[in-house]
Formats: sequence, C-alpha cells, structure tokens
Amino acid sequence: MTQRFHRFSTLPALVIILTVLLHCTSLYSAELAKGQTVYIPAYSHIYHGSKETPLLLSVTLSLRNTDMRHPLTLTAVNYYDTKGVLVKEFLEKAIVIGPLSSERFIVPQDDNSGGSGANFIVEWTAQQPINPPVMEAVMIGTQSQLRISFSSRGVEVRK
Repeated sequence: MTQRFHRFSTLPALVIILTVLLHCTSLYSAELAKGQTVYIPAYSHIYHGSKETPLLLSVTLSLRNTDMRHPLTLTAVNYYDTKGVLVKEFLEKAIVIGPLSSERFIVPQDDNSGGSGANFIVEWTAQQPINPPVMEAVMIGTQSQLRISFSSRGVEVRK
C-alpha cells in the first residue's frame, strides 16, 4: 500500500516539472519572422533628487541580427519625443545587416530633444523568415560624481 501511495504522490510533481520544462523551452524559442515594427524605450534625460533635476543621457540604439545565415534590411529607424512627435529619421535609405552583425545609432548626451519618454520605432524586413533581431537602447550619463547607465529592450508592435 505504501508503494502505491508513493507512486501516485510523485505523479503531480512530474506533471508540474513537465509543464515548467515545456513553458521554459517556449520562452527560449524565438518565432521566425519576415519583418517587424519594434518600439524601443529611450531616455534623453532622467530626473534625480528631490527637486527633479534632469540628468542628460547619451543614447546608443543597438540593432543586432541574431540570425546565423541570413541578412535583414532596416527600412526605418525613427526617434520620437515624449509627446510622440518625430524628432529624427536616422535612415536616408535602407541598410542591410548581415548574419550576426549589428548596427548602432547615437543620440548625443547634449541632445535633450527626446525628453524622458523618448522612443525609437524600427522597421525591418527579410527575404525569408529569420530569427528576430535584438534591439536595445543603452543610456549613459555623468554629471559631477553622479554616473548612471541602464538599457531597455524593444518590443514588437502592430501598425
């Protein structure tokens, strides 16, 4: 009787372990795509202290092709301010990013036109379904002895 109880008590644990494993593998398997529109949060400045003093930040937008065999084409890299107004179009023409290659775009530290709620909208395409690229904004700022750095990652949006 003890063996039967033991066998049935491990069944729920086994079901839980299998469910977790299936869920974890789905988190790491990227869905292939032939293109996306991606929103990346950025900050040309943040506020600090009790008087909400702005700290200006430089922003590096990093776009990385994670596909090992196929290129992707950037068709738009646009920078918007806190109110959603277009500040800058970075591309005059499309740019091809090769397999495992990357491209970067810079907003200088003294350019506070984007504000604390700035963002990028990036559009890309590929000739065949590929691994989606990784898109991150890296913000760095220094003022006197205050130094800060952080990053934000892009999310796919629908047009």
